[in-house]
Amino acid sequence: MKLSGLRVIVTGAASGMGAHFARRLADAGAKVAAGDVNEGMLAELPDTIFRRRLDVSNEADCKSFVSWAAETLGGLDAVVNNAGILRDGLLVKKDRETGAIKTLGLDDWNAVVAVNLTGATLMAREVAAEIAREGGHTPGETRGVIVNISSISRHGNRGQSNYVAAKAALAANAVTWARELAPFGIRACAIAPGMVETPMTKGMPQKARDAIVGQIPVARIGVPEDIWQAVRFALECDYFNARTVDVDGGHSF
Repeated sequence: MKLSGLRVIVTGAASGMGAHFARRLADAGAKVAAGDVNEGMLAELPDTIFRRRLDVSNEADCKSFVSWAAETLGGLDAVVNNAGILRDGLLVKKDRETGAIKTLGLDDWNAVVAVNLTGATLMAREVAAEIAREGGHTPGETRGVIVNISSISRHGNRGQSNYVAAKAALAANAVTWARELAPFGIRACAIAPGMVETPMTKGMPQKARDAIVGQIPVARIGVPEDIWQAVRFALECDYFNARTVDVDGGHSF
């Protein structure tokens, strides 16, 4: 699909990778509807981008946002499921001072799954339904694209049971949705970033950052533009479907 004129939703678009995706899409001539819970930062996006508050963990919000986006953009062609949060913690750990056993809280599990997985599923469902209602599909034609932002953490990463589960599911659902939505001409795929410079990662201790860089052959942490190049490929290449591409500089855990 061509980016010029593409009618696309970007979730988690107020900052970090989402904001970068929205800006680059708009620069390429796409019609962009950007959603995020952070309305203040969302307002900092250019006026060429349509913006509205969106809590992807809320089903009513997702339905309302997709309906608004379809009306505002004159239909929908794609969604980039980028919204995500972290609530890291070991499944079970022993407190060094007291010796007490602590466990991963259910609230932290539920919060991450609600945003990272349920939210992406709700948005994919609503966008796919909107595209299906438009009709007009002929065999071999791409009518729509779902791009899930997964993570290399989906392979397993210490202290991230909730995040790993959600990101692994996004990669698996790219396969599931590609097969289920093929009759409507909708592709589904995923991009899995490694460590990327975003507000979510900038607070890491320097020692931890240095340790990660030491595991990356290209010897640096990624930037949003690195991931954008993969997202662009996923949107434009009509033969890319049901697959996940790691964009991590060769990072190995």
